[in-house]
Amino acid sequence: MSFTPTQIDTAPPVSRSEQSTGRAGDKIFSGLSKGSGILLLVIMASIAAFLTYRAVLALSKNEGNFLTTFDWNASANPPVFGIAVLLFGTVVSSIIAMVIAVPVAVGIALFISHYAPRRLAGPLAYVVDLLAAVPSIIYGIWGALFLVPQLGGLNLWLDEYFGWTYVFDKTQVGVARSLFTVGILLAIMILPIVTSVSREVFRQVPRMNEEAALALGATRWEVVRMAVLPFGRSGVISASMLGLGRALGETMAVATVLSPSFLISLHVLNPGGGTFAQNIAAKFDEANEFGRDALIASGLVLFLLTLLVNGAARFIIARHKEFSGANA
Repeated sequence: MSFTPTQIDTAPPVSRSEQSTGRAGDKIFSGLSKGSGILLLVIMASIAAFLTYRAVLALSKNEGNFLTTFDWNASANPPVFGIAVLLFGTVVSSIIAMVIAVPVAVGIALFISHYAPRRLAGPLAYVVDLLAAVPSIIYGIWGALFLVPQLGGLNLWLDEYFGWTYVFDKTQVGVARSLFTVGILLAIMILPIVTSVSREVFRQVPRMNEEAALALGATRWEVVRMAVLPFGRSGVISASMLGLGRALGETMAVATVLSPSFLISLHVLNPGGGTFAQNIAAKFDEANEFGRDALIASGLVLFLLTLLVNGAARFIIARHKEFSGANA
């Protein structure tokens, strides 16, 4: 069979103006994307350079070991200050928050995405997202006026039944303004972030995977365990790292709840401790020029700690790429 030229259906030719317009748009979009990435790197490098410069000015006159000294007397003559207590308090309170928040957040996300009826899932998801919009100072006021008085009984119960672990051995009498209280408050604050991201990840699970598991006779929990959780593992890790980033840098809520003291103690129920952000917020206004440089030096450590946490998260996700759904 042969075709005449009139029988062949050809598309109308694209004019040069249309081709140039499309190419120009692609070039503009590509340039804006690259420029945004470069600008972000420049901003990060500028922050790092500023923090490093001011930190060097402070560390050059510090008479104590910056990493191991427990005291913070940047206004003394000679100045002696260190971050040992601040690093310990920041890490411990963040770990407590993660241990409490992540399992609860994953459970809420699974309930909303796979168990709750639609009429309940929508309002519940809205309420969880709304918690992320509450200002930190509101959490701090609520923690100081309500959470701290209510935790007295819980602290006594932990001391009575789990005091043998040494960690929950309460050796000081006083209100519950401890790292444990800070960890609970931070867990409540990061719960909406981890829940929202995890919920959206679980919703992206291919429907065919779930239906295949159900067709093989799997229960709903087995579907979650075999199809949903492996697919969303990298997303849950990313959500946890976002929550950890907020927990590491939280300022006003911690400053409102915690009774700071430059002592390191594994008894998390005892009053005292300190974090980087709380120390900066408490001492920045009353510090002189050199004292502010010392606080900026501690901020540099927090900056590096956050970068290390995010780098570790990226490394974990890269090693478990087969569970991320990228190849599904």
